[in-house]
Amino acid sequence: MTSHVLTVTCPSKRGIVAAISGKLAELGCNITDSAQFDDPGTDQFFMRVSFVSEKGLTRAELVSEFTPVAEDFDMTWAVHDEEKKMKVVIMVSRFGHCLNDLLYRWRIGALPIDIVAVVSNHMDYQKLVVNHDIPFYQVRVTKENKPQAEARLLEIVEESGAELVVLARYMQILSDRLCQKMSGRIINIHHSFLPSFKGANPYKQAFERGVKLIGATAHYVTADLDEGPIIEQDTIRVTHAQSPEDYVSLGRDVEAQVLSRAIHAHIHHRAFINGNKTVVFPASPGSYASERMG
Repeated sequence: MTSHVLTVTCPSKRGIVAAISGKLAELGCNITDSAQFDDPGTDQFFMRVSFVSEKGLTRAELVSEFTPVAEDFDMTWAVHDEEKKMKVVIMVSRFGHCLNDLLYRWRIGALPIDIVAVVSNHMDYQKLVVNHDIPFYQVRVTKENKPQAEARLLEIVEESGAELVVLARYMQILSDRLCQKMSGRIINIHHSFLPSFKGANPYKQAFERGVKLIGATAHYVTADLDEGPIIEQDTIRVTHAQSPEDYVSLGRDVEAQVLSRAIHAHIHHRAFINGNKTVVFPASPGSYASERMG
């Protein structure tokens, strides 16, 4: 039997849970995991339901049967096949720690995605990527050719069927147009627990300020640089005895872990955009171990 995930966002009102669970029961579906959140601040309701169709209904049949319920509650919703791996394009510049980490997790099965392409504005990681039998594209970006470069990027995304773009320390600013076109489908890793130390050398800035915690933030990309809805964060404690180089090394480890966890949340349909923030449901018991490997 195929497992599916139903994701729902809609205005908050009485009877949503009853309507969803009742319809799934009527269709012969067994709910295996469920999480919900009602946000009084935005008056929005969020729900993620994992279920198995004991009658063997296809995704198309489930969508057809559930549509009237969705319309009654003005839902933004989708039914996902849990076995289907999401197609992902990874973008990188010259810092390769996140790319290397993602490739390793993907190779050992800890990150269940289908990497359909790696795009870079440099050639540093071409051999690494090609050795993994993954298509590599160099797209040079300058002030003069940026519109053409982004058009090529979109072409790669569309031709590959990618559903998610991961900026694994890609050091080029995306245009507002591209961010809007791919809203909710681009994840970036930011080298700070909070976006307070910006620029090319954030760990040196952190060292000079004598911070006691460094970390990383993974977020959805919006037109506001490094200010998109946050998906995942983590920190590590540092001391006065450590050097800026130590900060960089420790920071890279945190960045890789945070980015991987953010991707896990997205590909398992646990992350919902809620205005300028997110609702991120925890991993279900059945998938907790495999997701934590990521």
